[in-house]
Amino acid sequence: MAIAPDPAAVAPAAAAPPRPRTDPGGPGWTLVSTPGTRTDLSPAVTPRRVLTQMVAALALVLVVVAGLATFAAGRLAEREAVNDAAAAADLIADAVITPLLTDDLLDGVDGASTNLDKVVRDVVIGDEIVRVKIWSPGGTIVYADEAHLIGRTFPLSEDQRNALADPRTIAEVSQLDETENEFETGGRLLEVYRPVWTPSGREMLFETYTAYDVVSERAAELRRGFVGVTLSSLLLLVVLMAPVLSRLLGRLREVTRHRERTLERSLEASDAERRRIAGTLHDGPVQELVASSFAASGAAEQAAQRGDTELAATLDRLAVATRGNARALRSLLVEIYPESLSGADPTTVLSDVAATTHGRDVDVELDVDPGVSLPEDEQRLIHRIAQECLRNAATHAAPCHVLLRLSREDDGVTLLVADDGPGFDPAVVADPPPGHFGMKVLADLASDAGAELALQTAPGHGTRWRLRLPDQGAAS
Repeated sequence: MAIAPDPAAVAPAAAAPPRPRTDPGGPGWTLVSTPGTRTDLSPAVTPRRVLTQMVAALALVLVVVAGLATFAAGRLAEREAVNDAAAAADLIADAVITPLLTDDLLDGVDGASTNLDKVVRDVVIGDEIVRVKIWSPGGTIVYADEAHLIGRTFPLSEDQRNALADPRTIAEVSQLDETENEFETGGRLLEVYRPVWTPSGREMLFETYTAYDVVSERAAELRRGFVGVTLSSLLLLVVLMAPVLSRLLGRLREVTRHRERTLERSLEASDAERRRIAGTLHDGPVQELVASSFAASGAAEQAAQRGDTELAATLDRLAVATRGNARALRSLLVEIYPESLSGADPTTVLSDVAATTHGRDVDVELDVDPGVSLPEDEQRLIHRIAQECLRNAATHAAPCHVLLRLSREDDGVTLLVADDGPGFDPAVVADPPPGHFGMKVLADLASDAGAELALQTAPGHGTRWRLRLPDQGAAS
């Protein structure tokens, strides 16, 4: 079904008003879309996307579990090490230290600590216990494996006083920030206080310092255990979920294919319905209106020949109105279902588009390079882009003059739609008002076709849309 363009809607170049500005001056060009930049508002769910999300979720779980395991292992290892240090101190105090304690040691008699010192260095001091001190209740160090501390007095800490007042073992992590710790190094140590007694019952305070390395080693062991159990559990879960996941992904692929087939059938049905409606309108009301306009014109001529000028004028007005209605229906047919783009040339395609603006205060000037020919898919693209641009011009820029130009360039074919309307702020391209989808439609159409779409506009400077089709998709 071919629909002839309405000559009244397409202004010839020679009689056109001054063209809208198309030179590179004025506002700069803003890229609206480049090939492959389409962004869907609701991306389709695909098997790859599901797998990616699941892998990301598993990785996140591993990171969280590893962090929690590290924290828990550190706390648990420190608690275990403190308890072990307390138990070791109790054992050493009962089995090694207490049998060697004397009143002379507490009284500071020379040589009273000789045997004790030998046993401490041979039996107690090692890789784990790095310091031993014995205190009097008054805060004097009566024995230490570091000789410079013997005989010096320091204020007892609250934990030391509590251990003496209520005989029990107290263990903690020491930050080595007390004055008594001037000879202890390493950042942190495990400190244990435990009361001991001489054979006569006099009380002293036995203190040991254990290297903090045991905490780090134990924490590493616990971490390995936690991570091993966690990884094993996750791997087992993955193995158990694999069949279920496979079925879900298969079902998802089926649903996706079904949705695509449904969409294709819907588009085909919509296209067929538009074709049917357009054919019905063209073969029925349009032809009848055209015939009616001819009949009215003929009757007007006959009335004029008879001298009935009033009737002739009425019939002329009727003929004009009928032709106008026929043109309006033709324009509607072009929008509903354009003629076959595969057999039409670009001039015919763009003329049909220009015809849709008739009666909307938009004067279209058509300028098509005769050397341009395009395949059907690109014919359809320029038809859609030009149609949308003219619709925007009629809605937002009328009354205005529009230049519709299709030209061959070195790198391909360029469609230019330029109007002399009021223009607008190009910033709205990045953030269009709610409910305004025209620019997104244009951008997605161009991007999907591998074309570049650019905009040049500013308030008071008109609007220019430029579509560039790459050379590999066009033929001279």
